[in-house]
Amino acid sequence: MPSEAQPIAPTASPLVAVGLMLCACACIAATSLMAKALGRGFGGEVLHPLQISAGRFGFALLALAPILAWARPSLRGAAWPDHVGRTLCGWAAVSTMFAAAAGMRLADATAISFLSPMVAMVLAIPLLGERVGRWRWGAAGAAFAGALVLIRPGAEAFQPIALVALASAGFMGMETILVKRLTGGRTSAGAARAGEPTLRILAINNGLGAAIAIAAAAFVWRWPSLEQWGLLAAIGTVMVTAQALFIRALRRGDASFVVPLFYATLIFAALYDLAIFGEVPTAWSAAGAAMIIGGAVVLAWRERVRAAG
Repeated sequence: MPSEAQPIAPTASPLVAVGLMLCACACIAATSLMAKALGRGFGGEVLHPLQISAGRFGFALLALAPILAWARPSLRGAAWPDHVGRTLCGWAAVSTMFAAAAGMRLADATAISFLSPMVAMVLAIPLLGERVGRWRWGAAGAAFAGALVLIRPGAEAFQPIALVALASAGFMGMETILVKRLTGGRTSAGAARAGEPTLRILAINNGLGAAIAIAAAAFVWRWPSLEQWGLLAAIGTVMVTAQALFIRALRRGDASFVVPLFYATLIFAALYDLAIFGEVPTAWSAAGAAMIIGGAVVLAWRERVRAAG
């Protein structure tokens, strides 16, 4: 499988890239929506977030199995500490995100999760040796202020479950750092390091993730109904589909143009929540989400400037 970092093909099409990315956003928001339904007892008893994350990793691995059996990616030379750390962070991020989605407005939980680029930026200073300028610190500050608007600590509208969404963003940020290490870049000492093949990263992540998630779910297991089994399978397969669409979008358009469209996930989450659960975002939610996304967009712009320079 080609790497996401390879040059854009001559057949690159910005409109196709936009369509692919929007489809990926719709899929990602749909997984959170299905997790919210399972966490509220759709089709049977309420399922624990750990059990839902087991479905995400287990069925994702099953969806990848035919490709892995055909390609047989080599595991020789894998950076196992980074793989294990990345998988643990990814599992924790998914589990806490599913818990947050079940307990609060889906759009709010999604918006808080968008703090993960800011977390990754801060962690990149000691772990990747990156320097952070005033523009990036300003973007991080604006996004953090937006999170405070959403969470509103000390106010009557404060939702403790929002802290779980905040934890999810932290785990996502750490996972981003480890993915950067696995895909190449520099160490904290500034030394260059080679990246690992994409299919190997996917194979190890989903294999280890399934083992960790299923083992953790064993402590809270409740036998799902037929409808719930269907949703668990859908979460895993839809997530793999989203990953594939995201990669295809990057190959059809410039990353600096395509990646900011990822924040359309928030729009899909709000629409799904309104249609299925009748939950309407408040003015506070809209303001906080706008500040977080604004900070993230500025951060993405500064990354483009740094890359061009």
